[in-house]
Amino acid sequence: MSAPQVAAAAEDQDARIADLQRQVDELKAMVRALQSAQGAAPAMAQAPAPATMATAPSSPVSSSLAPVPGVQVASVAANAKPAPKKKAWYDKLMIRGYTQLRLNEVINGPKSAPNGVSRLRSVQDSGINENGNFSLRRARLVVQGDISDRVSLYLQGDMAAAVSNQSGTESRQHFFQMRDAYADVFLDKAKTLKVRFGQSKVPYGWENLQSSSNRIPLDRTDAINAPVPGERDLGVVLYYTPPRIQKIWDELTRDGQKLFGNYGAFAVAAYNGQGTNRTERNGGLMTVAMATMPIRLDGIGLDGQVAEFGVSAMRNQFRPEVRSGGVSTVSYDDNHVNFHGMIYPKPIGIQAEWTFGKAPQWDRTLSAIRSQRASGGYVMAMYRVPESAVGQIIPFARWQKYRGGWKAATNAPRLESEEYEAGVEWLPLKELEITMSYSRMMKSEADERRLGIAKGDVLRAQVQWNY
Repeated sequence: MSAPQVAAAAEDQDARIADLQRQVDELKAMVRALQSAQGAAPAMAQAPAPATMATAPSSPVSSSLAPVPGVQVASVAANAKPAPKKKAWYDKLMIRGYTQLRLNEVINGPKSAPNGVSRLRSVQDSGINENGNFSLRRARLVVQGDISDRVSLYLQGDMAAAVSNQSGTESRQHFFQMRDAYADVFLDKAKTLKVRFGQSKVPYGWENLQSSSNRIPLDRTDAINAPVPGERDLGVVLYYTPPRIQKIWDELTRDGQKLFGNYGAFAVAAYNGQGTNRTERNGGLMTVAMATMPIRLDGIGLDGQVAEFGVSAMRNQFRPEVRSGGVSTVSYDDNHVNFHGMIYPKPIGIQAEWTFGKAPQWDRTLSAIRSQRASGGYVMAMYRVPESAVGQIIPFARWQKYRGGWKAATNAPRLESEEYEAGVEWLPLKELEITMSYSRMMKSEADERRLGIAKGDVLRAQVQWNY
């Protein structure tokens, strides 16, 4: 090879080396930029870019390199913050629910009776009848989550609802019916103050607000449930919970106590007033207010135990369905006051409520509906064993009484009920609850065409699975 050829080959090799050096430096700069963006060690992020490849000191490349363009880009990229990743819808929402399989058996008493005579029935559970056997009391599905830091949503449906056959009296079971559909808007960062829009529970009565998945007895009591059958209505609620009260409720939740849910320590609300999934009829609003206060009992020697006391009130004008068809054209006073109090079981607890007021009720002497006195309540004692060889066990005993109208039934019939109940709730697993109870019932049937008091004993069992 001639001397010019050798010189040309050497020059070509130097150019290739320089080009390779430039590419390596750009790659190193990009690596440093990525490390800086991902929070790499400061020493690595701040290290100066090497000027050359790892070559011999005599290499001509090290003295002839131009400034690397990629270094400036890497510096800008290192200072840029990565954009926050937007949450997908499935990261914002949660799906849960529960199902209750129930078995009722009338041991003695009038399962059936001639026309005009009361049978042993309950407005709380249509499964108490002449046939009994198994029934799905509830099959709830809940979708809830935070849309943003200030807005959350809650949707609940029941797949065990029943509707009446349009051409007869036979009911159709297990329809999917809306129970809750609301959004909470938080007015402060601490989330102590919120406004609830939509169909939700009415803050009247502690027992009404407590979820059926969390209640110890199988059903609510007639007296407390009568002012708000179905527990829900369509409207707007303002809830406020001071941090110190929320702290007590959080401690009770961690202890495994059965609370009523966070419906606020104070609430004021306005609703349509016709009840769950019913059309507004009179253009008026039902107004409701509630206050409840948990109190620690450490100061009187009951360390770790908490009592809670509260009051709620409602004013309403209600139009019940009538036997002749449709809804009454007359609005009736439907005003109530409720007092509640309890000591959470640790291990012994007691819970009581009483309500009184005026409500639409069938008057037999006038053969018409009019607003009349309605009052009643309950007292319940319980003993909680949170840990045992077979899981949590809560035996309970409850007495209830009610005299007043049941506005959710046709012609708002008068109820006269008294019941003694004893039972036990057993939680062998977190996802499984088994409840058994025995009741001595004395009730008038919720039908103004039937007279008298039906007396009898009912044995009941329920399996609930949570998901």
